[in-house]
Order: sequence, then structure tokens, then C-alpha cells
Amino acid sequence: MRTMKKVSLLICFLAMFSFLFLSTAVAKNPSHSNGPKEKENPSPPNHSEKPEKPVGPNGPKWNPSEDQEPPSPAPPTNKGPKGPSGPAGKSKTGHLYLYEKIEPAQPYPAGTPWEIVEDGAWGKMRYPLQGPTFKFAFNGHDLTPEMDYTLIYYPDPWPGTGLICLGSDTSDEEGDVHIMGSPNTGSLPIEADLNSPNNSGHGDCIANSTCIQGAKIWLVLSSDVDCGANAMIGWNPKEYLFEDVGIFYTKP
Repeated sequence: MRTMKKVSLLICFLAMFSFLFLSTAVAKNPSHSNGPKEKENPSPPNHSEKPEKPVGPNGPKWNPSEDQEPPSPAPPTNKGPKGPSGPAGKSKTGHLYLYEKIEPAQPYPAGTPWEIVEDGAWGKMRYPLQGPTFKFAFNGHDLTPEMDYTLIYYPDPWPGTGLICLGSDTSDEEGDVHIMGSPNTGSLPIEADLNSPNNSGHGDCIANSTCIQGAKIWLVLSSDVDCGANAMIGWNPKEYLFEDVGIFYTKP
């Protein structure tokens, strides 16, 4: 009987010892439990968020705000009251402004400037820099109403022998004219014109400040020009429009 009790106590003791040993082993090795332990912040990344812009070796690229304008190019030296005269950018079209000007009192020394009349009559011509014909369009404003005007190419010296009548129109009640055409002028200025660099007298004329570089375009009274004889026959400069600058046209 005593032997049976001793065996029973021994079995209980062994069972308790085995339980305690296994519990300690499991506690030291949690990986053998019901699965791996979850990592912290297991939620997937939020792909809706935009990544930060990369910064280059010289810092982030600078983009000007919409209210900032790029710097303007330097204005042309031949800019008159209404705008610049000359080629329109890199195109083959030029713009020329014509103005009412004040003739200096006679006699006046060479080189005396003709001043533009403030808020006076004016016009603008669009013309080709080169091409088979001199295809142009001209609009004049604030002229004497119901007056006949002719747009001409005027070569120096007076009376402009060899000038070319480009077109004519009668001003309306508002003093506006519209003249356009495609005359076969040949290259401008012509060689006989003292304003042409190809003229032998051009250098002296420029030195005396009585000529300009390029062809002169005028709007004159139709009664002051003889388009058949290609010359001026009258002089009423208060009724004319004069070029802002000379122009060059090349016929291939």
C-alpha cells in the first residue's frame, strides 16, 4: 500500500515537473506559438500621397509664378510714338510708321530734324522685305477729310525723279485712307537714290545729314505728284506723312 502511494506521488511530481519545463520553453521561444508576431504599423503604404520633388545638386528647380513676366527685350532704336518700325521679328514682313512732321523754317542747315507733330496725322504700312512684288497694305488716320492722297516711294534729290506711285485713295469723313497693292517696283531703294548705299554720292549725303539709310515712303497730296513723269510737282508738307525710317526691299 505504501509502495502504491509512493508511485502515485512520483508520477504526480514528474507530471508537474514536465508541465513546468514545457511552459518555460514555450515562453522563451514565442516563434513556436500560433504564428509569427506582427510587426508594428502593419498597414500598407498610402500610394495616394505625392512624393516630394527631388532636389538636384543645385537645389530645386525654380519656376516663376504666373504673375511674373519674362524680361522684355530692349526696344528698337527706331521706335516712334506709335510703335517700332522695321522687320517684324524673324518674319519676312516689315512694319513702317508714317507721321505728320514739322518742316524747319527756311533756310535751315543740313541735319536739322523734322519734329513729329504730337497727336498729329499718322499711318502704318505693312510691306515685304523680299519677294516677287512689293505687296503692301497702308492705313492712314486723322488726315484732312475728303482729300485725294497718293502713297509714294520718294528718291532723293528733289524733285524725286524716278519716284514710284504705290497707290491712291480719297480720305473719308474721319480722315482715314486705305491703300494696298502689289506694284512691280524692283528692289528699293533704287541705285539712283542718294539714300541707297549703292549710290556713289550716298556717303557725302549721309555726312551732310541730308539723306537716310533706305527708301523713303511718303503719303502726299495726289495733286502734288505726277505719276506719269515719276516726279514731285508741288510741295505742301503740312498735308503729308513722312517715313519714320527708311526701308529696304529686295526683289529676287
